[in-house]
Amino acid sequence: MNAYPKITLVGAGPGDADLISLKGLKALAKANVVLYDALVNEELLEHAPQEALRIFVGKRAKNHAFSQQEINKLMVDYAHSHGHVVRLKGGDPFVFGRGGEELEYAAKHGVETSVVPGVSSAIALAGLQGIPLTYRGISESFWVITGATTAGVISQDIYTAAKTEATVVVLMGLNKLTEIVRVYEAEGRHKLPIAVIQNGSLPNEKVAVGTIDNIIERAQVNGIGAPAVILVGEVVAKHEIFEAWRHKYIAV
Repeated sequence: MNAYPKITLVGAGPGDADLISLKGLKALAKANVVLYDALVNEELLEHAPQEALRIFVGKRAKNHAFSQQEINKLMVDYAHSHGHVVRLKGGDPFVFGRGGEELEYAAKHGVETSVVPGVSSAIALAGLQGIPLTYRGISESFWVITGATTAGVISQDIYTAAKTEATVVVLMGLNKLTEIVRVYEAEGRHKLPIAVIQNGSLPNEKVAVGTIDNIIERAQVNGIGAPAVILVGEVVAKHEIFEAWRHKYIAV
C-alpha cells in the first residue's frame, strides 16, 4: 500500500453515475480510501480498487452522519495511515460543497491535495430539462444561491436577485420554496416561470413546472421532495411543458 499521504477532492456530478469525469474515475481507481457523501451515486464506488476502504460520511440536509470537522479529521487521518484518500462529493466540490474548507484543513496539516471538478447540479439539471440558463435576449446571467444560510434563514441574495432579469438557481432551497415565492410576489412577478427538480438526472427524477403563483401547488401534486433544485426565470419557459402550453396542448 502506498502510504504517501494525499487527498483528492472529486466531484461526482449531479447523480447519474455517467456524469462523473474521466479524471474522476482515474482518481477513484487509485484510491486507498474513499470518503463519500449521501448524494453520491454508490455505483461509482465500484471504480475504486476492491481492497480500498469505502466510508460513508453522510452530509444530507439535517441528517449528517459526521460533522464537517469530523470529516476533515477523517480525511487527514486516513491520508496519513492509508495513503491516497478520495473525498467523493456530489456535484462539484466548490459549489456549496465545502471543498474549500477541506482543502484548507488538509493544507494546515501538511497533506498534499488535488481537485477534480464535477458537473454541478446548478448547471446540469437545467440543461437536462432543456432549460438554457442564459438565452440571447432573455437572460444575460445566472445566479446560484443557497436556499438558506447557516443560520437557517433565507439568503438575502434571493431578495436582490428577484429584482433582476437573471436566471436564479437555488440549491438546498425546497424548504424555503414558500418564502422564495413570496419574495418574487412582492416584486409583482406572479407569472414568472419556475421549475423544481428532484433527484435530477436519476431514474426517479420528479419535475414540477409552473409559475410563481402556482408552483407550490404543482410541487405538492407532483410529490416533490428533497433533494431538489429550484430554477426561476423567463428561460424556464423553454421547458417542453411551456412549449406545449404555447401550442394550447395543456394549461400552465
